[in-house]
Amino acid sequence: MTKGNINVSVENIFPLIKKFLYSDHEIFLRELISNATDATLKLKHLINMGEAQVEYGSPMIEVKLDKEAKELRIIDQGIGMSAAEVEKYINQIAFSGAEEFLEKYKDNAKDAGIIGHFGLGFYSAFMVAEKVEIITKSYREEEPAVRWICDGSPEFSLEEYPEKTHRGTEIVLHIAEDSTEFLEEYRIRELLNKYNKFMPVPIKFGTKTITLPLPEDAKEDQKPETEEVDNIINNPTPAWTKTPSDLKDEDYKAFYRELYPTQFDEPLFHIHLNVDYPFNLTGILFFPKLANNINIEKDKIQLYQNQVFVTDEVKGIVPDFLMLLRGVIDSPDIPLNVSRSYLQADGAVKKISSYITKKVADKMASLIGENREDYESKWNDIKVVIEYGMISEDKFYEKSDKFVLYPNTDGKYFLWNELEEKIKPIQTDKDGNLVILYASDAHAQHSYIETAKAKGYEVLLLDSPIVPHLIQKLETSKEKIQFQRVDADHINNLIKKDEPVIAKLDEKQKESLKASIEEGISDKTFTVQLEDLDSTDAPFIITQPEFIRRMKDMQATGGGGMFGMGNFPEMYNLVVNSNSALAEKILATENSEKKTEHIKRALDLAKLSQNLLKGKELTEFIQRSYSDLIK
Repeated sequence: MTKGNINVSVENIFPLIKKFLYSDHEIFLRELISNATDATLKLKHLINMGEAQVEYGSPMIEVKLDKEAKELRIIDQGIGMSAAEVEKYINQIAFSGAEEFLEKYKDNAKDAGIIGHFGLGFYSAFMVAEKVEIITKSYREEEPAVRWICDGSPEFSLEEYPEKTHRGTEIVLHIAEDSTEFLEEYRIRELLNKYNKFMPVPIKFGTKTITLPLPEDAKEDQKPETEEVDNIINNPTPAWTKTPSDLKDEDYKAFYRELYPTQFDEPLFHIHLNVDYPFNLTGILFFPKLANNINIEKDKIQLYQNQVFVTDEVKGIVPDFLMLLRGVIDSPDIPLNVSRSYLQADGAVKKISSYITKKVADKMASLIGENREDYESKWNDIKVVIEYGMISEDKFYEKSDKFVLYPNTDGKYFLWNELEEKIKPIQTDKDGNLVILYASDAHAQHSYIETAKAKGYEVLLLDSPIVPHLIQKLETSKEKIQFQRVDADHINNLIKKDEPVIAKLDEKQKESLKASIEEGISDKTFTVQLEDLDSTDAPFIITQPEFIRRMKDMQATGGGGMFGMGNFPEMYNLVVNSNSALAEKILATENSEKKTEHIKRALDLAKLSQNLLKGKELTEFIQRSYSDLIK
């Protein structure tokens, strides 16, 4: 038996390892199973290369728990190690890596997030164990099996271990008193399901009972037999590791259910990612049903490295607008332990983000080309993601005209070039601007929509929460276009034409009318403006100035706050049709009380049409209307 000291100069290295990694101490199991997986796949590679003359068989990794003995074992049937290799890889390389990390970061615990750069691997075992054993036998038959033992001090022992006759490595963790949670079966199952659900080598954790199918000639009262089988906790060949041509739509849906077993809605679309230059990346992204919900956080995109779960905090790797999606990204170019500062600085990560953006844009263009009717039917469930992408990613926006839809209030959908072609002849104003009318609530703005449609105008229905930001993006990037919400002003003012205006009242009469109305209105949130409209138009119309309303909408969705719009008072325009019969009646009424009554009733009706008549005012309006009925 060999005894010795691990060559480290940092005192008490094992307590330091535990201290630095404590917040992530559960990852020890992920690291040890990753090592076991590497050992198994290395053997397969050597056999394929003709350098190992052994049978590969059907190797698995086994995790065994002995609560009474306070032991946790990770057993593989991989490449194994000789005594010389244990000395090299465990005593020299592994612990020199630990020492390098600790020496560099012992005074700054917050930098522990980048420990993955040092290959955490084996020595993470000491985060939970007071003693660790390695029992290993090389695939080379002539090499004897050995056992290495270390109790958390710099001292170790290494001896031959003839009891082990089959190749592979067994790590035995003697769990420390402060880590006994890892002796609980439910806790180990939880970690295996979290980190190792899709590892490429089968992982056994205990056994399970299955019911065997009855034979065809079974009797009516014959009970099926049961059998005890290995409990394999992982799927070694998940969908993202396969080529798209080998998968059907149902395979993608089944994988979605495997990823998110508590989700009952099926995904709308999937995007299969596969690139090997200038970086390696595979994965599948799913569009869930979102509607106008931009706060879904429950089921996130999962990041893997070679089928090992890393995190579901993928900010920096996945563009912000795609954080609303679900699915998997797997890239060996991202380290197992990633820190925010690393992601912000890493060139490969930035390229990955750009690639994903491009791939999603290409997929959207492909989907609308393949089946536009189906794409239109799903637009309301995906529009928030697409619109968010338009305002946050320039490269995505540049491609967006190919797949972004603009629905009108009648349920018809237009691509941008189709919309332009449709409305340009009639909705171009006297200054040559293309005016795009839109509604945010088809029911609340129904009367305004109908007025616009009566003139032959198209009214879009843009009702997602980020529309104010989207409109600003479109107006600043496209030439001579202007968006106007359909209730922002009278229709003649929204799209101004070079047309003669007929006025029934002279200027003196208008001044008198305006003064009477301002005097009769107690609510000072309204600014009175007289317009010479058609005599059949409504006498009073309430509008909200486009700029103020838009800024308030932006502030409500997290933008525009720098303008202080959150404290802006509600402001409305009261557009008075000076050509209406009511205008003439107000002017002709000499009794001031009756004049005020006419004005108040007209204002109440205008408020009612905009859902602004509430509380006491609404109650009084209803009572007054009933009284009028029985007079």
